[in-house]
Amino acid sequence: MDFPINSPVHKIDDAVFTDQKLALYLKRDDLIHPLISGNKWRKLKYVLQDARLQHKTRLVTFGGAFSNHLLATAAAGATFGFKTTGFVRGEKVQNDTLFMCSLLGMDLIFTDRKSYQHKQKLFLNYFSEDPSTYFKDEGGASALAASGCAELVDELEETYDYLFCACGTGTTAAGIINGLAEKKLRTSFHTVPVFKEANWMRQEIEKYLLKEASFNVHTAYGFGGYAKTTPELVAFIKNFIARTGILIDPVYTGKMLFAIFDLAKKGYFKPGSKILAIHTGGTFGLLGMQNRFG
Repeated sequence: MDFPINSPVHKIDDAVFTDQKLALYLKRDDLIHPLISGNKWRKLKYVLQDARLQHKTRLVTFGGAFSNHLLATAAAGATFGFKTTGFVRGEKVQNDTLFMCSLLGMDLIFTDRKSYQHKQKLFLNYFSEDPSTYFKDEGGASALAASGCAELVDELEETYDYLFCACGTGTTAAGIINGLAEKKLRTSFHTVPVFKEANWMRQEIEKYLLKEASFNVHTAYGFGGYAKTTPELVAFIKNFIARTGILIDPVYTGKMLFAIFDLAKKGYFKPGSKILAIHTGGTFGLLGMQNRFG
């Protein structure tokens, strides 16, 4: 259960970095697959293998109405022969993301926000008597998912002084930290949580670490909370896309890149350093946000 990963590294040219003799590179995990893109495939790889080994035939997972995780799970199910069910947080709605989920064969169960908080209970209420189902948490968070994310480090052909990724569940960050430790690389790892004042994110990451490690969490770039934006963030994203031709979303990668640019302007990085940022996909996060980019 595998397919080739096409994740090139592109150099981002900007005076913010060249003036300080810095070099910024972007690992394009958004190019892995049209729908199972970014860290989604890395998170799914070993989860799907585990489901197959347990002879499960239906993946059951959770997400919001514009969830890239739901879309990736639906696409992976269709690709690898699993039925899929998605519990959708909130009232019944129609949008492009959920349309594609349905088109890919996913059954959608809209769930009020209070019930949605108890995911294991929801799963058992619907599927306790169905042994063919496989529980997959919101955002794909799990130790197996972290194992897939760790493999990103194996693909790096150069050594970087700093490595950045956005952070939602902590799984991708933990996997990369594990991968750096396994390779004994001295790269300084940094993550940018996409929530407001996410001081708790460090503990979430540590859940999936294979051994104690040092890492940096930048909590000042949540822009009001998950999927929230500000005019400053939107302006940055529009400018970045127009200058580079690389689509970035306002939920994850946009916030991470804003943080890197802001830190560079503040002299955070040692001159002469090489910085690698991970584009974790999520460009479908632009859907439904057109009114913010007017």
